[in-house]
Amino acid sequence: MDRMPMTQAGYERMRAELKRLKTVERRDVAALIEEARSHGDLRENADYDAAKEKQGMLEANIRDLEDKLARAEVIDVSKLGGDKVVFGATVTLYDIDADEEKTVTIVGELEADAKAGRISVSSPLARGLIGKQVDDVARIQTPGGTREYEISEVSFE
Repeated sequence: MDRMPMTQAGYERMRAELKRLKTVERRDVAALIEEARSHGDLRENADYDAAKEKQGMLEANIRDLEDKLARAEVIDVSKLGGDKVVFGATVTLYDIDADEEKTVTIVGELEADAKAGRISVSSPLARGLIGKQVDDVARIQTPGGTREYEISEVSFE
């Protein structure tokens, strides 16, 4: 059983989603099935078939989340420190080529969300940043060519 690194915040988000699926979504699907049953003959009832399929997908999602939570290795980012980039670090970068600054947080694969600034520890950018310190320049190979980022700040929140 492979352990999966995850921040406490990511773990809590997954737990909340699992709770929502088990309570709200299960209740909604059960109501759909009950309504479809009231329509009569189940052998030719498309609503019933659709509701049962939705129930199967919901249960698969629940099992998947339970598995991921069971394998989670929660890392308390608040106990980390220093100016070196490691898992859980929030890194402010200066993109030398684009002349712009951006901030990313290095998180586990399951909690990555590029739009929210959370990048997977296994992403090319994160792999290129890990081990670097403030004022270091990281050269990252991207599909569009090599990009250079200067590390302005490293924090742990």
